[in-house]
Amino acid sequence: MSTSQTNSHGCGGGGACACASKAAAATEPVASINGITLHAPGQRPDDETLRERAYTELLRQQAVLAGLLPRQAVLEAPELNEEERIALETMVDAAVQVPAPTDEECQRYFDARKNQYVVGQAVHLRHILFAVTPGVNVQALSVHADKALISLLGNNVPVDRFGKLAAELSNCPTSTQGGDLGWVGPQDCAPELATTLFFQTEVPVGLGVQPRLIHTRFGFHIIDVLERRDGRALAFDEVRERVATQLTMQSRAKALHQYMSLLVGQALVEGIELDTADSPLVQ
Repeated sequence: MSTSQTNSHGCGGGGACACASKAAAATEPVASINGITLHAPGQRPDDETLRERAYTELLRQQAVLAGLLPRQAVLEAPELNEEERIALETMVDAAVQVPAPTDEECQRYFDARKNQYVVGQAVHLRHILFAVTPGVNVQALSVHADKALISLLGNNVPVDRFGKLAAELSNCPTSTQGGDLGWVGPQDCAPELATTLFFQTEVPVGLGVQPRLIHTRFGFHIIDVLERRDGRALAFDEVRERVATQLTMQSRAKALHQYMSLLVGQALVEGIELDTADSPLVQ
């Protein structure tokens, strides 16, 4: 049989043949926890789903060892019913216990973050967004945004320059309003932007066009602060419970991460990368 005849049947390795991609999927490693697979061969889910299955299976196997769930003769990780999930949550709650923070710990946390405990603060701002989208050349986009920012800095910039550039360049719907976002508080904008505008530990952001681009999960922003309301700083007694809750949540998240990492370190994990730990649980 000639080479052309072989390729015409789609099995000669030609660029248009789907056999290669199918073969790659079939040979992709099957992830497993202690020999219990997390998916069928050739049906590997996305990374986030796979990690969730892996951690759930780790907990299920731990619950079986603890006598909280019955043993099952399975080769693939089973789906859990509501009762089984509650059993896992109860097991985790018993293993991951954190002490209540002391008044001294709460006071230290508050003193280091007083600018986060202010009510009524807001800024009136406008922006030009250079959105980072799939496939975009981020470096080229940054250079493009920087050039636009430079054109807005200086003493002789026309007052309508910002609005015109927003209409021309911004990827935000506010481009039709000259980039005006109105009055926004810390809860109204992306965390990265809120940190820059409200939670600076040194000198707060001043009025006018900011001299640097602000990078958030949405892209690069040119920011012009038009007005500011400083708000009222809360006293420690007003936020004591809130601070304690924040500290407790942080401690629990850290302890939970270490608990899961210990389970990973004690298991035979194949076909997936998970964080491991070999030290006792710190609470």
